[in-house]
Amino acid sequence: MQKVTPCLWYDGQAEAAATFYVSLLPDSRIDRIVRSPADNPSGPAGMVLVVEFTLAGHRYFALNGGPQFAFTEAISFQIACEDQTEVDRLWEALSANGGSPGHCGWIKDRWGLSWQVVPKRLHQLLSDPHPGRARRAMEAMLTMSKIQIAMLEQAADSA
Repeated sequence: MQKVTPCLWYDGQAEAAATFYVSLLPDSRIDRIVRSPADNPSGPAGMVLVVEFTLAGHRYFALNGGPQFAFTEAISFQIACEDQTEVDRLWEALSANGGSPGHCGWIKDRWGLSWQVVPKRLHQLLSDPHPGRARRAMEAMLTMSKIQIAMLEQAADSA
């Protein structure tokens, strides 16, 4: 059993958010939906209170806690993508229906949760033993919204 489990706070949209998240990555599923046994500050008895879900093999809770708190960029989930196809697919899914693209691979989904959609190749280039290559890749990444692997490689290889 996972000792520490992140709990994500939603205002009535926990089930929709968890259902969306588990559609994005393999080894993901809804594990349990808990309905409130009594009226509470966030809603009536019988409402979805908690959604327990597994995302890429890790457990999470989505709590319908009410409107008091919203997500900020102070927490984000980074997805290590194998290739540009995976970056493009996840970027499209997370930006759909009100998502908000940011800079350098950051994107907020429709509930305001921040994600970093990052190709593994970016990490490889940033840790390149040739400092000029790493610097040029970093400078290119800083100009991007969605990370483009071909552009990173082109920048790293330019002299």
